Amino acid sequence: MKKLLIIPVAAIILVGFQQATKTTYAEPILAGFSKSTVASVADAVDQVLGKRGYMSHDMRPRVGMSFVGRATTAILRPATPENSTPALSAKDSVAMIDAAKPGEVGVIVVEGSLDLAGIGGLMATAAKSRGMAGILVDGGVRDLAEIRSLGLTLFARSVSPGSSVGRYASVSRDIEVNCAGIKVRPGDIIVAGEDGVVVVPKEQEQSILKRSQEIDDRETKMVPFIKQFKSLGETVRKFNRI
Repeated sequence: MKKLLIIPVAAIILVGFQQATKTTYAEPILAGFSKSTVASVADAVDQVLGKRGYMSHDMRPRVGMSFVGRATTAILRPATPENSTPALSAKDSVAMIDAAKPGEVGVIVVEGSLDLAGIGGLMATAAKSRGMAGILVDGGVRDLAEIRSLGLTLFARSVSPGSSVGRYASVSRDIEVNCAGIKVRPGDIIVAGEDGVVVVPKEQEQSILKRSQEIDDRETKMVPFIKQFKSLGETVRKFNRI
């Protein structure tokens, strides 16, 4: 009697899901950054630009873990109730999402508050339907369970049920903004992962990617050296990196 090969249904579903969710990139440079680590990209920005490119420590993944894409931006500021109606409070955030190209990263700044949500389930549904790579919010996020069910990767500085309606008004979109301490302009590359978020200015993206790849390559060579000689100090002296 022949033995039947039984493959668990869960395994089939998992394989299918992994294949279906494999990320493809329209630009080779985005694919390049996706293969690097967030830490290496942060170090590369430090070295190439001579200044910090990573956002505040509280910009954390709330749904999902990582994405790479070009930024499109929107900003909200405090306003009187008559100027922060449902139509006005998120006008430019909504317009930004409705105009987004597949693979772009929405950057929403709720200026001056971490106690208000810059995005909820309805906006997240639209972002997912547009094929956006993810969303960053300098502010709060709400409707987490709904956003999680959508599978939209989202980073934010806080979680809050508070609405911007009656408190904040949309100001503009696709302009330079300050997000979690770092300047972001439309078209800049955002590299986000469990370690944090780094902004790569579009004018220096090629040189920063090259440096990031060099850093990754050096660390790859350092690991076997550490294991062989059992000395981190010797390794640091040889490779001039920690």
